[in-house]
Amino acid sequence: MKTSEITEMTINEIEERLDAEKQELSRISLNHHISPLENPMKIRHTRRNIARLLTILRQKQLNEK
Repeated sequence: MKTSEITEMTINEIEERLDAEKQELSRISLNHHISPLENPMKIRHTRRNIARLLTILRQKQLNEK
């Protein structure tokens, strides 16, 4: 997910997407511990997406105040 796509989202949409990404990360990590993933870089991409979402969410929250 690109930063430009995230900035166009509302705070509620970002929070929903953040929850979905966190669930995806936990699912991927568990599957990777059981048997190796075909593409282990997916874990890194998911973690970075979560970080992007958190950063932009915090920026939007600060801009509202």
